[in-house]
Amino acid sequence: MSVLVGRHAASPRMNIFLGLLKSHMVLIIAAVAAVVTCFFVPPDAGYIDYFDPDTLSCLFCTLAVVSALKERRFFEWLAGKIVTAFGNMRRVAFALVFVTYFGSMIMANDMALVTFLPLGYYVLSSCGKREYTAFVFVMQNVAANLGGMLTPFGNPQNLYLYSYYSIAAEEFFKIMALPFGVAFVLIALTCLFVRPVRVELETPEVPAPPVWRMAVYFILFALSVLIVFRVFPFYVGLAAVTVALLVLEPKAFLRVDYALLLTFCAFFVFSGNLSRIPTVQTALGGLIAFSPLLVGTASCQVISNVPSAVLLSKFTSDYSHLLVAVNIGGLGTPVASLASLITLGEYRRRDPGRTGRYLALFSLINFLYLAVLIGASYLNDLILA
Repeated sequence: MSVLVGRHAASPRMNIFLGLLKSHMVLIIAAVAAVVTCFFVPPDAGYIDYFDPDTLSCLFCTLAVVSALKERRFFEWLAGKIVTAFGNMRRVAFALVFVTYFGSMIMANDMALVTFLPLGYYVLSSCGKREYTAFVFVMQNVAANLGGMLTPFGNPQNLYLYSYYSIAAEEFFKIMALPFGVAFVLIALTCLFVRPVRVELETPEVPAPPVWRMAVYFILFALSVLIVFRVFPFYVGLAAVTVALLVLEPKAFLRVDYALLLTFCAFFVFSGNLSRIPTVQTALGGLIAFSPLLVGTASCQVISNVPSAVLLSKFTSDYSHLLVAVNIGGLGTPVASLASLITLGEYRRRDPGRTGRYLALFSLINFLYLAVLIGASYLNDLILA
């Protein structure tokens, strides 16, 4: 009898443990990958350079402000307004995807997803259409990765290459205009596959949050985004947001996704170590001369787009093809961009039992888009030749 009691007592604890493993699977995989690369590049002073304090501070502040907005049910209120205003599922999908697309041009892809993925979830929940979650999340992810490529400040890799090669602004726009335009058409056509079924608000209408408090939170959000653009030192924005929220919304810090922050840290170690492995450097140095576009895109699939931009820029002067490669290369595998890891983690939290379905749809759309964008780039080269 005591043995049976012990077994039954242990079962809930085991279920909790397994639940934690499943909900933090992305962090676990990133941590394991980072540890494995540490055997090839033992920890040293160079590890400090892996971590970007501006990105990490911006991410923490953005997560904290978004958590504060959630505490005041801002996204639930806005979701109700979107459902009422747009009226059918196709229009709702367009609104959610393209607000992410254009939002990434202003606040970069990672922050756009941190902001708009929760909105997407609340909109679908409020009208009883959660079966569209995988599709909307995948399309928001694609939109975030591709929307910011038109401007030098839209994606971190753009900012780096723009400065490293001293690219003129007009030349930058000229290089990125074609892939940006093709991406816009692809996203719009894909959203047309959503049936225009009527949607109505199925959850109780949420009262509007206090205007003054929302105004303060949006100012804090703007401060968080400005950290990435180095308008002021990261610690100034970090201190301002932290102190303000400690006074106005201390519970927000309990809802911050600290696992996502740790995932970023693990991924910085993984990609930083990989770029320092001599075999990897030699292989990329020899291949980049063959095709900066293909090699750059392939590199993103393994070490992500930002590290690929930094590493490959040392081996080629063909910045136009490299620039296109590290932007469209954010599509593909979930590690091709940190934005994709953010989306995967958010989906696992929202719908943990259907990750396989999400990854299948994610892979189908990402690799299809990637193939079309690579083809469009080569066709453009033939036209200009």
